[in-house]
Amino acid sequence: MLTRVKSAVANFMGGMMAGGSNGDHSGGSDLPLKYPYSRPEFLGLSPDEVECSADHASRPIVIVKETKRLPWATGYAEAINAGKSALNEDQARCEVLVIKRKPGGNPTSSQIPMTRRRSSLPNGEGVADKYKDSPYLDRTEDLMLNYWALFDGHAGSGAAVMASHLLHHHVALHLQEVLEILCTPNLLAPTCLGEEPINHHLTPTSQRALTRAASLRGAAGAPCSPGSPPTRFFTEKKVSQESLVIGAIENAFKDMDMQIEKEKGVYNISGGCTALAVVCLLGKLYVANAGDSRAIIIRAGEVIPVSAEFTPESERQRLQFLAYMQPQLLGNEFTHLEFPRRVQRKEVGKRMLYRDFTMSGWAYKTIEDDDLKFPLIYGEGKKARVLATIGVTRGLGDHSLKVHDSNIYIKPFLSCCPEVRVYPLGQYEHGADDVLVLGSDGLWDVLSNQEAAEAVTSFLANCNPDDRHRYTMAAQDLVMRARGVLKDGGWKISNDRLGSGDDISVFIIPLTHASKQN
Repeated sequence: MLTRVKSAVANFMGGMMAGGSNGDHSGGSDLPLKYPYSRPEFLGLSPDEVECSADHASRPIVIVKETKRLPWATGYAEAINAGKSALNEDQARCEVLVIKRKPGGNPTSSQIPMTRRRSSLPNGEGVADKYKDSPYLDRTEDLMLNYWALFDGHAGSGAAVMASHLLHHHVALHLQEVLEILCTPNLLAPTCLGEEPINHHLTPTSQRALTRAASLRGAAGAPCSPGSPPTRFFTEKKVSQESLVIGAIENAFKDMDMQIEKEKGVYNISGGCTALAVVCLLGKLYVANAGDSRAIIIRAGEVIPVSAEFTPESERQRLQFLAYMQPQLLGNEFTHLEFPRRVQRKEVGKRMLYRDFTMSGWAYKTIEDDDLKFPLIYGEGKKARVLATIGVTRGLGDHSLKVHDSNIYIKPFLSCCPEVRVYPLGQYEHGADDVLVLGSDGLWDVLSNQEAAEAVTSFLANCNPDDRHRYTMAAQDLVMRARGVLKDGGWKISNDRLGSGDDISVFIIPLTHASKQN
């Protein structure tokens, strides 16, 4: 075990040391690929351009050629890593989705066709125009949403490529299940579907009363139920439409993870990935994050974080509690306790600082032989690892990932569940320089929220507000600030600091278009 741990620790700076970390998307498997490796479709790169973008020596910054390929004149830019992996393991996706309901049918995923169209105009107005003659456009069964996502792959690009192709479909399918409810303004979610039809002509108050009566019928203790005991009163939680959307996104992430696991036996799907997705629906932004990518809103120069990173340090207590409850997951080679440093055998019997899952602070304990095992969480900052292997605690994939040279699986400690935060677009006035910035960790490793916001604000202030390319150029500038310039054999940014050696991907989404649409 000690040899394996030393090998793992030696790989801290190189990220994950599991198989496939060289960036080979085929991972050496004889199974066919589910989807071939490529760069984001909206970039419109030729095979030669894809090859040129993978030059680790020059690390060219790739941008969108035509702004009409993305809605709302969204800006996007990316740059490959400095040699960490052969391929750029980041992936990105941007879609405009229209979810429809068949006439006379129930809104189930098997019955409802989902029409997907990319906007023909930079501000997304072409989508509405495209469906102006549709028989469904004036019906309540239509939903249009905008979707952006970043996927940061590790130990191969397979999971990131697959998620970039499919996650938005899972989101749409789960939204279809609650389509009728979402299309009824101000309606609270019925507790139980199927007992009473949703009547669009009922007021929200009468609809709730009808649903509540239906849910009580036949329940134990309900009035008029056979053999009922004395009458008792029931309370019902009020569930908002916003909560239904959040639940749909959460279940979409879970289904995406399950699909990756299921299809690994049929296709070669290497590694895992973090996922940061944004859904713009019914006047709100839903920002879902599973991993260490990040999203911020810049509004009137103010920075508003709309995501949080999930790392071994931020999720220490959850991981320690799981290991405490299921010690077999540690394979008798790790301890769930955390110490400031590795415990040495000569320190057995002495008192040393430690903390457990019940603690945010530190205390002293008497060191025992079990404390000599390698800690479940070890390292600090970007060097922190779970089971000496992986530096993120949420994401998709990684079902086959094990501790180096062991049979200890890491997946039980990894969660595919995103945190979903909601930003109400309609509550604020947004100007041309108010934007949502999405970035993979390659950006945030070297730039703080404030540094990124100042860079974007300063750049946009010097651009023509009517220039459709301003957000793409701002994204390019932000990637360049994080990558830096090649100097003395290394990438350097301002103040002679080290630049990011990781893959860098950035979306800059203008909120003024979102406000107009909603």
